[in-house]
Amino acid sequence: MRFLSMIRLDENTGQVPSERLIAEMERLIAEMREAGVLLDTAGLKPTAAGARVRLRGGKLMVTDGPFAEAKEVVGGYAILQADSLQEAVALTQRFLQVHGDEWDLECEVRQIEEPGM
Repeated sequence: MRFLSMIRLDENTGQVPSERLIAEMERLIAEMREAGVLLDTAGLKPTAAGARVRLRGGKLMVTDGPFAEAKEVVGGYAILQADSLQEAVALTQRFLQVHGDEWDLECEVRQIEEPGM
């Protein structure tokens, strides 16, 4: 089964990854890719570089970022291959643990709907 792990963060903190974090993430990503449990991952550009597209009452609306009403935003994602939600949560915990105690992050883990299932 495939799972999407969405990393939520407050992009207004100005926090940037340390060299230690980057190195540890590179090692973890390589290890997880080699094990076949990490299919894809990436960080996302700030909301100032994005847009929201909404459909309400049959009308499309586009709002350019940044989004003032958003405190926490999706800052990155990982697509995981796991046998269960519990395994996907455990893999996500490894991502979060690498960040140490200087980061306040939250991940939402959800199974990807597969065609024909």
